[in-house]
Amino acid sequence: MENLAATTLTGPLLMLLAYVGLGWLAAQTLRVDPRPIATLLVYLVAPLTFFRALMAGGPTPDYLLLTLILFTVSSAIALSVRALAGRHFGAQEGALLAFSAGTGNTGYFGLPVAMIVLPPEGVTLYLFCILGITLYEFTVGFYVSARGQFSVRQSLTKIARLPLVYAFLAALLLSHLNVALPTALMTSLDVFPATYTLLGMMIIGMTLSQVTLAAWDPRLVAACVVLRYGLWPLATLAIVLLLQHVVALSPALAMAILLLGVVPMAANVVVVAMELGIAPQKGALAVLITTLMAPFLIPLYLRAMLNLAGLA
Repeated sequence: MENLAATTLTGPLLMLLAYVGLGWLAAQTLRVDPRPIATLLVYLVAPLTFFRALMAGGPTPDYLLLTLILFTVSSAIALSVRALAGRHFGAQEGALLAFSAGTGNTGYFGLPVAMIVLPPEGVTLYLFCILGITLYEFTVGFYVSARGQFSVRQSLTKIARLPLVYAFLAALLLSHLNVALPTALMTSLDVFPATYTLLGMMIIGMTLSQVTLAAWDPRLVAACVVLRYGLWPLATLAIVLLLQHVVALSPALAMAILLLGVVPMAANVVVVAMELGIAPQKGALAVLITTLMAPFLIPLYLRAMLNLAGLA
């Protein structure tokens, strides 16, 4: 619990916000185009980051069950929101809201926080949890987003081109065959988690540098905030309470799951929106607002949720 002190978390959280500012500065002064960086994240950095994590963590049935649970929860939330959003938002805004509803900034933002508040075994559990959410982003979530702009066939074609799914399957196959990658290769992959966080946060700032007042959509922002800081904390708390009645839930796993519910909106909302051309500026504004709220809410939320789960 000592790692939940606001003073402990403030520095790392502010550093993540500084990466957003760095991205804005790069776009303003150097005229950096965020679109090729979004493509780089989707097709190279993210797949290699999670391939490395899977190979280092050693997938087990229990770990993969966590991945399946979070994938299912994320997909169910996104599909439910997509059905409701179609009645109140345009096609692109509804697709953006549905995608964002199923995910959070569990990687770029949440992983550095997890490394502060969790022991090493908890970080491994957290990685397999966010793997489920990331798989949602690049399968069901990508499809839901693409359907705001493309046909069913075009959407499925775009999913089939995403390498993260193949990186996941390759890691599972290699682990099943007990194939160990050379140490030099694993060491060379160590740069990708930090690159994943840095570029993922910077791309928010780069996109914000292009934002105009026309991109401000108060209804969309309000809906995103309610889903991120209302629905998700309740969902993760419900998962923890349910698991406590089914298995002997370790404090590290409980904290890993609860952390998923208190991170801000996913930076991948901007990445995917940019890749598909679905209102990335609106998405960037919503991501920024929830990210600015995070340093104040994360310590409070985690303490309250741990108390409600009887883990404080």
